[in-house]
Amino acid sequence: MASADLVLTGGSGVEALAVRDGRIAAVGTTGEIQGLVDPRTRVLELGGKTVLPGFQDAHLHPPHGGLSKLQCDLHDCLSREECLAAIARYASEHDEHEWIVGDGWSMDSFAGGTPSRDDLDAVVGGRPAFLTNRDGHGAWVSSRALALAGVDAQTADPPDGRIERDPTGAPQGTLHEGAMELVERLLPATTAEEWEEGIRLAQAELHSLGITAWQDATVTAETLAAYRALAERGELTMRTEGNLLWDRARGEEQVEELVELRGQGSLGRLRIRGAKIFQDGVAENFTAAMLEPYVDSANRGISMHEPEELARMVTLLDAEGFQVHAHTIGDRAVRESLDAVQAAQRANGRRDARHHLAHIQFVHPDDMPRFRELGVVANAQPYWACREAYVMELTEPFVGPERVAYMYPFGSLHRAGARLAFGSDWTVSTPDPLQQLEVAVNRIRPDDRGAEPLLPDEALDLSTALAAFTSGSAYVNFLEGKTGSLEPGKLADLVVLDRDLFEIPGAHVADARVLLTLVEGEAVYADPELSW
Repeated sequence: MASADLVLTGGSGVEALAVRDGRIAAVGTTGEIQGLVDPRTRVLELGGKTVLPGFQDAHLHPPHGGLSKLQCDLHDCLSREECLAAIARYASEHDEHEWIVGDGWSMDSFAGGTPSRDDLDAVVGGRPAFLTNRDGHGAWVSSRALALAGVDAQTADPPDGRIERDPTGAPQGTLHEGAMELVERLLPATTAEEWEEGIRLAQAELHSLGITAWQDATVTAETLAAYRALAERGELTMRTEGNLLWDRARGEEQVEELVELRGQGSLGRLRIRGAKIFQDGVAENFTAAMLEPYVDSANRGISMHEPEELARMVTLLDAEGFQVHAHTIGDRAVRESLDAVQAAQRANGRRDARHHLAHIQFVHPDDMPRFRELGVVANAQPYWACREAYVMELTEPFVGPERVAYMYPFGSLHRAGARLAFGSDWTVSTPDPLQQLEVAVNRIRPDDRGAEPLLPDEALDLSTALAAFTSGSAYVNFLEGKTGSLEPGKLADLVVLDRDLFEIPGAHVADARVLLTLVEGEAVYADPELSW
């Protein structure tokens, strides 16, 4: 057998692994792999460190994540005061910008989850400002922005959103869901160069976290052009699966356009085969679609598409060979989306579609087995499954104990035979797979390890959680034949961690650190302390 280009030896779990021509040539003991070493082979002694398949993030927003670093970035702000200080600092440093644009504020930093225009006006100096929150389902806007958009007390709520109002009925400064578009349409257009730089920044950051493939949840014509430009220049090192965004302001006539865009999406490591549908909002602003009303309310949230319409959409997309990727937070949105997949299968026949529901914060017990029965992947964001302020202050009091009991039901879905894939929804939360894995296993955030776990029976063991972030996500990315496990013949998309992941006390795996990330055997990230 020909010699290897690279050998990793002395590892935990997998003791030794050889790479040749970008693929895994052999996996075995150090003695077995030694025969593949010659003077040209690069040998990395692991000393008990862990080598894994590269992590794959099944749901995130990379262009926007990178772009946020070029705008007013509030992701590190932990309070109202920190947000206002950061905005004031950004505004003073960027006099050249007519608009203050950014994202990343957290609802639990503000009373009722709704920041006010008065606070924003005080720090932006009369300029228009539009700042989305970290989950992308709400925007904080200034008085000048509202005035430019013509939004006032007489402006009606759109059918897919809500204008937060003060006691007089005037806009308070927070716009929910579709109401964001009332102002967002006025923002300066993001340039092609900015989109490309955003993807480059995102790619570098996520490679440093051991991620070798991602599924971009919302690709538009503009971001697709940026991806293609990078792929054409050989700069796209991340394996990219993309989902074209279904515009809910339009109808079924857009299917032909989506098919045409999809045809532009296979180049280098780029593949476009999915279509993204938002079926509801989020629980924190009462737009998640629930089977029963929120506590002390007649409101059951918003189904962005009526069930019959959703079934038609999914059936049309399925008939055109799209993988459907649905945003589903509430239990009604989950049920309506499962019903739509079932309708598509009845109309079109069953195929290897790998449709998936993302977020699945609330899944009614009756619907747990349907994921396996319909072949729908449960696309989970594990970092949210803990008792943080979003859950304790903005969700639990308004959904009641019965529904809290089936919140983020990863364990129940796994026991019901559902296939799990993990993603971060970055920039909504951290893109770090190790932090997310720790929450999946302990149901406690790594920065609050003394907290009470959230529904510990829904925790996963570490092996199952790791599979969701590797082979499970590879499956939903249609990559399981090429990546996602350490097998000879598969592409050498690998990550090396600084310790034995299974020997960390308390499964505190977030304490581990990525040392090396390889894509087809080439380093796309190497820790400065690593001898590489």
